[in-house]
Amino acid sequence: MKFKADEIASVIQKEIEQFETHIDVRQVGRVIEVGDGIAQVYGLTGVMSGEMLEFPGGVRGQAFNLEENSVGVIILGDYLKIQEGDEVRTTGELLRVPVGEAVLGRVIDPLGNPLDGKGPIAATEYRFVEERAPGVADRQPVRESLQTGIKAIDSMTPIGRGQRELIIGDRKTGKTQIGVDTIINQKGKGVKCFYVAVGQKDSTVAGIINTLRQHGAMEYTTVIVAGASSPAPLQYIAPYAGTSMAEYFMYNGQHALIVYDDLSKQAAAYRELSLLMRRPPGREAYPGDVFYCHSRLLERSAKLSDDLGGGSLTSLPIVETQEGEVSAYIPTNVISITDGQIYLQPDLFFRGQRPAMNVGISVSRVGGSAQIPAMKQVAGGLRLDLAAFRELEAFAQLGSDLDAATQARLDRGYAMNELLKQGVCKPLDVIDEVFVIYAGTHGFIDSVPLKEIGRWETEFLAYLHDRKNDLWDKVNEARKLNPELNAEIEAAISEFNEEFKKSL
Repeated sequence: MKFKADEIASVIQKEIEQFETHIDVRQVGRVIEVGDGIAQVYGLTGVMSGEMLEFPGGVRGQAFNLEENSVGVIILGDYLKIQEGDEVRTTGELLRVPVGEAVLGRVIDPLGNPLDGKGPIAATEYRFVEERAPGVADRQPVRESLQTGIKAIDSMTPIGRGQRELIIGDRKTGKTQIGVDTIINQKGKGVKCFYVAVGQKDSTVAGIINTLRQHGAMEYTTVIVAGASSPAPLQYIAPYAGTSMAEYFMYNGQHALIVYDDLSKQAAAYRELSLLMRRPPGREAYPGDVFYCHSRLLERSAKLSDDLGGGSLTSLPIVETQEGEVSAYIPTNVISITDGQIYLQPDLFFRGQRPAMNVGISVSRVGGSAQIPAMKQVAGGLRLDLAAFRELEAFAQLGSDLDAATQARLDRGYAMNELLKQGVCKPLDVIDEVFVIYAGTHGFIDSVPLKEIGRWETEFLAYLHDRKNDLWDKVNEARKLNPELNAEIEAAISEFNEEFKKSL
């Protein structure tokens, strides 16, 4: 058998060209202690803060504490599979989550794993969970309104695209419902919605998903779940993961809305991790950097400048208070970071005022710039009037005789309170809100019995859409009221009132 020298030379030449000297260099450490969602690892001297680590069985962790002789790791998964002495490897990567259209309509955990049984998420892009917030020069003022569909909020504490509006109150006062109604109201408005459930009961989250599905809102919504049974590390990173998914749309010139339900439970999870890691406790046993934990999260919500595409991320963080204690540590922290708060008061809720918004404490620091001009015109003094009514009501309870003018103001206040009540999952179009509030503030419902005001509103809106559709279209097109439109609106309300009186 003869060998051809040129053939052998060409094969060797090809092998040399294709030869790659790829050495996989990874640091390896050992678990010296594990439990309660954290592990202490020895031997990873070159690990970076926040770097992802690999445990046996595919469980991943994140470097949380860099100590002199060991590394404190938070375990993002089932820590019961990890045992003392297990090998731990560095990955050289930071935590990333899938983003883009692929996550819309899905129920996922904070790591991007599906929980809805619809198969894997076919994402082509990923974003880091911890991203830097846009700088001052990258933002523009909040001027574009984001309608919640809730009369009391859109008229008195309006929310703009790019704003952070805190929803605060005791448990069972309707905080989550405001977030859910706002998500439902974004249907057809091109706003991508994200609902982050932290520390919630799985049955509660299932109910919310079902509600969103019934109203066709799951098509543009992603639900990120770190429930009450999830380990503390997952509850801690869930809001950051949800924000990264929402930021993708903001940086692509689109609009997104994110509801954090709720940040009190996330702070408690962070406190748990910090105490287990032996970080020094501060006020209420929270670590010293719990303010930074929330500020770096909420500062990522913004209305970007036109140079960056003009996209926006609006956030509605929810914080639970104990016995109405607004001056507790976490509530005051988040109030100081956000652009206003909607305070829900238990006694108003139990009196049947839904949403149970206390207009005296609730505020939007963006104010009228986040309202359409027509709403600003009809609801300009509504907040002050209602706050004054609350004081007058307390005074009237003393039982002293009231003059006619004071009694008239009281009656108007009771009527407006009744008008601002709203059922769950029944958001209104902003033009419908303008008509209804116009009727209330201009005294057109003063003669309607209180118990009939709900029926009056329903029948008036039906009358508007059936018989005065051209007037509705005019207001919708102008977005601003003028004397001619005012006269037409008043004529329409008076005409309806004549018909309504006959049905009483």
